[in-house]
Amino acid sequence: MANVIVNIFKIPELRKKILFTLFILVVYRLGAHIPVPGIRGEALIEYFERAAQASAGAGRGIVDFFDLFAGGALKRFTIFALGIMPYISASIIMQLLTVVIPALERLSKEGPEGSKKINQYTRYGTVVLCAAQAFGLTFWMKSMPNVVPADGGMWFTIKAVVSITTGTMVLMWLGDQITEKGIGNGISLIIFGGIVVRVPAAIYQTATGIEEPILFIILIFIFILVVAASILLTLGTRKIPVQYGKRVVGRRMVQMTSQAIPLRVNAAGVIPIIFASSVILFPSQIGSIVSNIFGGDSRGAGYQFFVYLQTWLQPGHPVYIVFYSALIVFFCYFYTAIQFNPVDIADNLKKYGGFIPGIRPGKNTSDYIMKILNRITLPGSIFLAIIAIVPDLIINMWPSVSHEMAYLFGGTSLLIIVGVALDTLKQIESQLLMRHYDGFFKKGRMKARR
Repeated sequence: MANVIVNIFKIPELRKKILFTLFILVVYRLGAHIPVPGIRGEALIEYFERAAQASAGAGRGIVDFFDLFAGGALKRFTIFALGIMPYISASIIMQLLTVVIPALERLSKEGPEGSKKINQYTRYGTVVLCAAQAFGLTFWMKSMPNVVPADGGMWFTIKAVVSITTGTMVLMWLGDQITEKGIGNGISLIIFGGIVVRVPAAIYQTATGIEEPILFIILIFIFILVVAASILLTLGTRKIPVQYGKRVVGRRMVQMTSQAIPLRVNAAGVIPIIFASSVILFPSQIGSIVSNIFGGDSRGAGYQFFVYLQTWLQPGHPVYIVFYSALIVFFCYFYTAIQFNPVDIADNLKKYGGFIPGIRPGKNTSDYIMKILNRITLPGSIFLAIIAIVPDLIINMWPSVSHEMAYLFGGTSLLIIVGVALDTLKQIESQLLMRHYDGFFKKGRMKARR
């Protein structure tokens, strides 16, 4: 490993990319500590400390869950309080509209120019969603005692909304810079950096906060199992054998080598979890906004419905667990169907003289590939949903375990850490092997996720 690190810094281009990526992540972490103008940090810290000590703080679970993706910026009410999640939500909406609206579907098939236009529409949607969520977040902060200046009024609301919206757009730009000039996927690395930076504090809190040593050992054992399961799920592949007929090369008839079509058990990666998290947070945010606007006025069935909705969608609630798991399974199929087209694969095989043994070319081949893809996606999506709800199960079984520790050492966060780390290491290894250096594994190459 020491030789690999030395080889990385021997390559000027790779060294420049890695240092640039680290610099952008440092800028992101610095911005996560810049508060919105006018916020009283001491009162905000005191409020969340009281909420943590309470046995059932209002909205405590959903705040901890959302703050995980924001890298701790939500509870500090900084300019990066919403993180990159509004962009993820806008991407979900745009992908759904691309399937439903024919004009957007035609635009998506126009190559780079069409993708550029759709990306532009996604950014416009991000601004609208971010402004709406920042407005609700500001009202929530106003409901906290002594956090917002009493004479703030509408001017404070405008400043807060503009600051948070601008912060999210800056995060989008930083992610694009990493993707273009750095190493790895920028948006994924920003989420990854916000999660990893809280790991040391979670380890210390876990080691000092649990009085029973056996419970700590059980948690470590569960953590190792979830890590192993995440790696297996990430790298699991079903290969469909493909054969090619003889072709004339020069003056000779040459038998083409047999190949295989690799189908990922989890072709969508961590995208279904991120999409499901964004979708399930949206109704809860609406309920929180309505509750804060009406305050203690409990009149009307509409208000009671939003109160129930906010309670049902708290992490750990049975309704939340079922709904969250169903969304993950749905987005696994949805994203796999968007990214993987069996008809195109069957047409390409037929064009180049390839065929699956025992299957006729054309429609039969595409149906066979779709059948295999549906079969492996179902257990993969269920396995992914089980990994995602591990933190909620841990919290329900052992209430003494802190939410932050459970979210960091299991489920969504751990799967994101594993997936993004494997993607980034794969890109680094490709750069090393391309320049005739040994990769991370001398006896074999790291398997690609895609």
